[in-house]
Amino acid sequence: MKTVQQILNTKPVQIFSVTENSSVLEALQLMMEKNVSALLILEDHKLQGIFTERDYARKIILYGKSSAGTPIKEVMTPNPITIVPTDSIDLCMQIMTDKHIRHLPVMQDNQLLGMVSIGDVVKFIIADQKQTISQLESYISS
Repeated sequence: MKTVQQILNTKPVQIFSVTENSSVLEALQLMMEKNVSALLILEDHKLQGIFTERDYARKIILYGKSSAGTPIKEVMTPNPITIVPTDSIDLCMQIMTDKHIRHLPVMQDNQLLGMVSIGDVVKFIIADQKQTISQLESYISS
């Protein structure tokens, strides 16, 4: 069984975050700078929520709110669904598909370890399938 830990092992340990009182504009600037589509919202190193491009489109733009004048806490998704390193890749795909989400924070013992995106999961699955195909081809030709 392939696990979340295996994905984390392939990624640099980078957690991009803002606080609840950060403005939406500050969050967007960080997202652009880091080329990410979601940020975690942390207070005293504790996960409070997640803010995504989808949150921006649905909660700021459509309601005519100001990015500079709106704190993240007003538009973030609080208490995001999380996973643990021992969860399977299949479970991640199921959660992301069923809940229509693209990012899952990874927690262990109330400690944030990182975040897995749908892109990370797909990339991992493709690499794993290529490896399996290569092994089968080697087996067949030997």
